[in-house]
Amino acid sequence: MSLRKRILKSGPVQTLLVRLASIYLHLVYRTTSWVTVQPPITRDLIAKGQTYIACFWHGRMVTMRAAMPRGAIIHILISQHRDGVLISRAAAQLGVRTVTASSKSGGATALRNMQRLLADGNSVAVTPDGPRGPRMRAKMGAIKAAQISGAPILPLSGSVSRRKILGSWDRFCLALPFSRGVIFWGEPIHVPAEAGPAELEDLRSLLEQRLNALTAEADRHFGQAVVPPAAPGEATKGGRHARP
Repeated sequence: MSLRKRILKSGPVQTLLVRLASIYLHLVYRTTSWVTVQPPITRDLIAKGQTYIACFWHGRMVTMRAAMPRGAIIHILISQHRDGVLISRAAAQLGVRTVTASSKSGGATALRNMQRLLADGNSVAVTPDGPRGPRMRAKMGAIKAAQISGAPILPLSGSVSRRKILGSWDRFCLALPFSRGVIFWGEPIHVPAEAGPAELEDLRSLLEQRLNALTAEADRHFGQAVVPPAAPGEATKGGRHARP
């Protein structure tokens, strides 16, 4: 293990990073003027307290703190990778509920956790391209959870007027304080319990298309360059390559 990794894994450093991250998230949330745009059908669904699966890209994680409806209890699914644990602990200090998925069993654990929470009447939020990518390419987990639970999927994305797009695999949107922010929600995606493989793939593709459209709309709202999804063969986190 490299010296850098040993330092980052040390208890005092982890505690410091969590504290700094929570301060940053709180500062961005409190000093940004947020606007939320929702289709009537989505606004009514949330207002009625219906359980749902919120989906947003990994790179827009910071803006999602402002997206969660006031008073709603939503569990955000985060991986047990070092970055995920850091985010989870920082979010917990701000009152955000998180649930982790094993970095070894990955998707299977994530799906079980989503099923359990949804069965108990809780809404969940997931990043369908996380935790390693490819960027802005949806995996099947949220679709399967919606099929089993009957809960609708609500795609959403956001951006801010003052930001820095990092060179990470997810092109992480680092929101800067004292900005203007916008959150765009899409219409619900319903997954039939009897859907076969072909229909599930069509719905996965639909989720991906809607998320990318919402992200582009959020970027254009402030006249910013649109962040594109990963191209075939583009390296993902850990040096792997995106599949076509």
